[in-house]
Amino acid sequence: MYQYSLPWYINLFINAIDNSEPCEDIQKRLVILRDYFTELLYRNICRSLFEKDKLLFSFLMCSNILKNKGLMKEDEWRFLLTGGVGLDNPHKNPYAWMPIKAWDELTRVGDMKPFSGIRQHVAANEQGWKKIYDSEDPSSVPFPDHWDEQLTEFQKMMLIRCLRPDKITPSVQDFVRNNLGAVYVEPPPFDLPGSFADSSNITPLIFVLSPGADPLAALMKFADDQGFGGAKLSSLSLGQGQGPIAMKMLENAIKMGTWVVLQNCHLSVSWMPTLEKVCADLVPDTTHSDFRLWLTSYPSPAFPIPILQNGVKMTNEPPKGLKMNLVRSYLADPICDAEFFNSCKQPKAFKKLLFGLCFFHATVQERRQFGPLGWNIPYEFNETDLRISVQQLHMFLNQYEDLPVDAISYLTGECNYGGRVTDSHDRRVIIGILENYYNHSIVNDDGYKFSDSGKYFAPKDGEYDSYLEYIKTLPILAKPEVFNMHANADITKDQKETNMLFDSILLTEGTGGGGGAGDKDEMLHEVSAGIIAKLPKSFDTEAALRKYPTAYKQSMNTVLVQEMGRFNVLLDCVRASLVNLQKAIKGLVVMSQELEEVSAAVINGKIPELWMGKSYPSLKPLGSYVNDLIQRLTFLNDWYDDGVPNVFWLSGFYFTQAFITGVKQNYARKYTIPIDTLSFDYEVMPDDMDTSKPPDDGAFVNGLFVDGARWCREKNMFADSIPKVLFDTMPYILMKPMKKLEIPDSPIYWCPVYKTSERRGTLSTTGHSTNFVIDMRLSSDKPEMHWVLRGLALLCQLDD
Repeated sequence: MYQYSLPWYINLFINAIDNSEPCEDIQKRLVILRDYFTELLYRNICRSLFEKDKLLFSFLMCSNILKNKGLMKEDEWRFLLTGGVGLDNPHKNPYAWMPIKAWDELTRVGDMKPFSGIRQHVAANEQGWKKIYDSEDPSSVPFPDHWDEQLTEFQKMMLIRCLRPDKITPSVQDFVRNNLGAVYVEPPPFDLPGSFADSSNITPLIFVLSPGADPLAALMKFADDQGFGGAKLSSLSLGQGQGPIAMKMLENAIKMGTWVVLQNCHLSVSWMPTLEKVCADLVPDTTHSDFRLWLTSYPSPAFPIPILQNGVKMTNEPPKGLKMNLVRSYLADPICDAEFFNSCKQPKAFKKLLFGLCFFHATVQERRQFGPLGWNIPYEFNETDLRISVQQLHMFLNQYEDLPVDAISYLTGECNYGGRVTDSHDRRVIIGILENYYNHSIVNDDGYKFSDSGKYFAPKDGEYDSYLEYIKTLPILAKPEVFNMHANADITKDQKETNMLFDSILLTEGTGGGGGAGDKDEMLHEVSAGIIAKLPKSFDTEAALRKYPTAYKQSMNTVLVQEMGRFNVLLDCVRASLVNLQKAIKGLVVMSQELEEVSAAVINGKIPELWMGKSYPSLKPLGSYVNDLIQRLTFLNDWYDDGVPNVFWLSGFYFTQAFITGVKQNYARKYTIPIDTLSFDYEVMPDDMDTSKPPDDGAFVNGLFVDGARWCREKNMFADSIPKVLFDTMPYILMKPMKKLEIPDSPIYWCPVYKTSERRGTLSTTGHSTNFVIDMRLSSDKPEMHWVLRGLALLCQLDD
């Protein structure tokens, strides 16, 4: 929906010339014009951007202005966005507290002239650099020794990227504020009169919608203020069969000079070409001067681009945050209706449970900001879900004398909200969240709290206004504990914002690189040659089949040969694309669209889409992905050379489910038990276990990482994370096949295992998810729901 035309831009520039402060001195006049137009451009574009993209736009403006002035180097800009591209780091990480990714990036940044010697200095001055790493506001901490004076503000931000990527957003805000001014980090508020002033009778006004936003009420009020209420404003929600009605409304309004509001244009894809033609045919001479066309639409590829480019676009997103979400719920229908609010036969229970329901509604929406820790899939819960749940709560409390907690919990958690939930593990989460707010304690115990801090609870029975007054006392920023999550979840959320910011900027950069075509070609050739040199030969699957023939009692032979075949397809794809890329750089073959995409990905340090089409799931940067691929190939090669391993690297399989089925199959055939009666029991082994021989039954596996908690070696069970330590390495695990009925009953947590931290996947043709692997029964001394709400899972690989 972010489309702007050259005529629109020229129009804006002419407005700047006409409206900026006049001055006789030509140099001063140019400065005034430049500053005025820059701010005018920012304000006009900013009003059409979603909140998540406003800082992105400010940062792009700032960086391009500085590049134009020669104050920012392209290679430094590229490093900030990608962290550089590297395959191996020969220098050992000197500190246990420093993440490997941070050390690798510090090593790469040391190759740039301004940072010469940074790696050695970091290795020799632990205290000064750890102070920055530990700080809540690292950009305000002076850098050790001469680095604080030697480096520019942008170069310091590059080091913040290495050490504390979760704190990039405030650093970017400070950078833009210091270089362009505070106005560029304080987006203008929603201004309907201002947008109307910029429109004309042939210029449509477009509301770009987002979940929870409904600009119609504000538009109706504005129309009344302008004298265009009542019969002078026609509104229609588009959909099937509404096109002819909309056309008639437009024809009348163009002649009579009234306003037309066409809502939900994204739902009438087939009629969009007609709308485009109507707008293209509008000319000032034949269109009444008072006529205005207002459109609303969610982002849609079907929306006509010419209308977007020449129209006045606006966004009006609902305020973010738990507090504002609660306010919005209490100001919405039917809760704001005094008669409805006070008409329940069980007033105390209704008001308490109503507050709990609104808190639940806010919680399920705000958990999305934590990424996969909050929800595997970010569901779009909306006001309709809340409205129907409120009405059902009111109805059930009127019909029953006791509290029908089970009934309203089922309707709300399984139907109204749960009907949107498609992931089985997310279903556990939504039921667990609802249990906190729909229970007998919230009604009967005035001391019942929603979180450990005690700041959040259902207020005592009172008038409608008393609930709004209580909501106003809540903190603006809710901490993770409100959502039953660990404080580390804030770091995950901030890192997600950083990744989204940099990935979005890279999308705007296209294939453009730094320093000219020669430097780019040289870098591409160097990186591609380095990867090709590291790749081993493809596996000889025929030799593997002869050495490890299909055997009734050893299913692992089949697993090995199939894995080799899958990795051969990937190897051939990687090798062929890099060889062709090198030829294209030399001009020996045509640089096709496919190779163009590979070259852009290599420059940005990303995995090319061409490879991902043949690859196992991975979110790693290019260098780490190549090293990970080599390790997987080495694992299979060692297996081929030395025989079936005593410990299986679970993360190293392309198709993990084949290995899991193979373990079960071996056990089933050994003891002649039907395989569908078997499941697994899991025993976590000590770190110093003897790996010189395999178990009698089942398999030892390793290579998993704990996300959302840690594994306590002393107690041999899950425990809460250590501050700032987001992941923990899982010890060896013995996967023991057992009859389902014989698995011992003990306090456990069904811990899902995923291939990547993204967690969400799709069902493949085999019937398995592309990301989810298996649920493991692992020991816990806390209620299972504690870990469910923490978002605890095991991962086969990290993103570094």
